[in-house]
Amino acid sequence: MYIIIAGAGRVGSEITKIMVDNKHDVVVIDIDPQVCNDIYSETGAMTINGNATTIRTLEKAGAEKADAILCLMHSEADNIACALLARKFEIPHVIARMIDPEYEDAYKMAGVTLIIRSIDLLTKQIIVELENPKVKEVAVIGGGKAQIYNIVIPPEANVSEKPIREIVSMEDFPNECAFMGIYRADEDEFIITRGSHVLHPGDNVFIISKSQYIKKASEILTARA
Repeated sequence: MYIIIAGAGRVGSEITKIMVDNKHDVVVIDIDPQVCNDIYSETGAMTINGNATTIRTLEKAGAEKADAILCLMHSEADNIACALLARKFEIPHVIARMIDPEYEDAYKMAGVTLIIRSIDLLTKQIIVELENPKVKEVAVIGGGKAQIYNIVIPPEANVSEKPIREIVSMEDFPNECAFMGIYRADEDEFIITRGSHVLHPGDNVFIISKSQYIKKASEILTARA
């Protein structure tokens, strides 16, 4: 995945390190040349000393081929402007940090596909959104120690028609992930899961997990035969 990170503050720097470690192509834009030097030294990511609210800078960053852009600057106006320019380049994933809730409508009008409101949970939510968009975070519990996620079982999934007890017994399925429930929209039914329950295509599965384990669980649940 080709990712542009606009704004390399604490959150931007942390996400850059994680994305580089996970073998994504990352370009960081920041107006502070020292920040750019530090990011490059620490991660090896390409950095651009410039303003992410200008077309020229985004072109230099390769916006025309970007899969996602993260608007993580300290100004609402800058983040909104960056998101608007991202629409010109047809970047599919536009993620922005919102500081003031009064700007939510403005972010939506700018074409932001994911608005992050909670600074404490910012990094984890962005990583999940970028690396596995099939997973949706539903709730946070234990002060951010764990999350509840929703995953939709696709047609022809390997796990279709298998009981939960068999799935959680798979060698690669994380022990730290637990099934909580299944919602079946066609029957308008919510099921509190037991090991004997069988998964069907289209099931909305709810799992409780720490963020670092949900990617593997999602890969298993959405893999197709």
